[in-house]
Amino acid sequence: MTRASRWADEEADAAEAAQRKKEKEAKKRLKLAKQQVEEAEEAEEVDEAQESDSHRFKRRRLSGSVEGNDEPDPKPEERKLLRFEAGGWGPARHTSNFEILNAIEEGSYGWVSRARDTATSEIVALKKVKMDHLQDGFPITALREIHILQKARHKNIVELKETIMGNDLSEVVLVMEFLEHDLKTLQEDMAEPFLASEVKTLLRQLGGAVDFLHENFIMHRDLKTSNILINNRGILKIADFGMARMIPPPHAPLTQLVVTLWYRAPELLLGAHTYDTSVDMWSLGCIFGELLLKEPLLPGKNEVDSLTLIFTLCGLPTEKKWPAFYRLPNAKSLKMPRESRNTGSIIRAKFPFLTNAGAELLSSLLSLNPEGRPSAKEMLAHPYFAENPRPKPPDMFPTFPSKAGQEKRRVREPLAPKRGEAPGIQQIDFSGIFANRDEEEKGAGFTLRMA
Repeated sequence: MTRASRWADEEADAAEAAQRKKEKEAKKRLKLAKQQVEEAEEAEEVDEAQESDSHRFKRRRLSGSVEGNDEPDPKPEERKLLRFEAGGWGPARHTSNFEILNAIEEGSYGWVSRARDTATSEIVALKKVKMDHLQDGFPITALREIHILQKARHKNIVELKETIMGNDLSEVVLVMEFLEHDLKTLQEDMAEPFLASEVKTLLRQLGGAVDFLHENFIMHRDLKTSNILINNRGILKIADFGMARMIPPPHAPLTQLVVTLWYRAPELLLGAHTYDTSVDMWSLGCIFGELLLKEPLLPGKNEVDSLTLIFTLCGLPTEKKWPAFYRLPNAKSLKMPRESRNTGSIIRAKFPFLTNAGAELLSSLLSLNPEGRPSAKEMLAHPYFAENPRPKPPDMFPTFPSKAGQEKRRVREPLAPKRGEAPGIQQIDFSGIFANRDEEEKGAGFTLRMA
């Protein structure tokens, strides 16, 4: 049996052991508390990160919401860059990719055919460019047409889809959208002219396209019914931009040999070398009258005959109505009547069934003075389009068999002028064109409004 040491102090040892045990437990508690604090801080950081992410995708609350007027998230949302498809250069397709179905017509600057795209079976119109002066380079008319059609994207302007090539540079073909009718051929096959509501719809679509061209500084310079296409859904589109060009600076000299003869403005017939978009508005007036009559309004055989028809319908120019008339090159060759009696316009008498607003619009479009013609935008705002009968919706238009899809179109009008010198006008006597004006009928005693 082991005896306890005499130096041993049992009470002191027990107290010291208890003290060490107490200190050890205190250190454990301190360490545990520190660990808990660190875990709490980490959890708080995670919560803040999740809350900030949820705010980024949270919808803004309206000020009148039930939950209160919360301030919007001050952090801006990430912006996405917009991507635009840019044009590029690439090889042109070959003409063998299209199957020619039938010829449509031949114009001054190209042959037009109906064709099928062999890859997509889409029906298109092909316009083969005439290369009559290949020694002078690629035709400027074709260059202008391609450039302007690429720029003029409008619902009432024919769409240029692409340009294709043949086996050599002399075979360049424009691929355009196909429409079933041209306005001239369609009217020739109609038993009756368009109704007043249909005329307004066609004229408004035409005016909208011309306004778009003029707002983009483009003159068409060959508006006529054979260059106006229409599909079976009543949509009208302007085509044939072979004579179109960008509007030059004021007083810049221009060729006077533009616009087909029946639709050519009087200032061009009289040799004007400077003109503006008013020549298009004169052509639009001729088309307006043709839609009402179902036949050309001024079908002159030559320049002199055209001037005779114009002065008979619109009256003779005077210093008051057209101050610049006598300064035109060919005006000096004209002999006018001495008496001014009964030499005014007979538009009102020629169109007895046209309303007063319609007659006023037609008279303004056929103003001898270019400055008296309205712009396309002013024409669209004319009261004629607001009165009854209102313009018919395009989808309500009747449908007709397509001549362009079956046979070659008949050409019964002069072609667009070709390059060269404009013919001059010799001494012409206009003093007798109003000889029997007193015996003409002044107009109908009543008018009818057709829906």
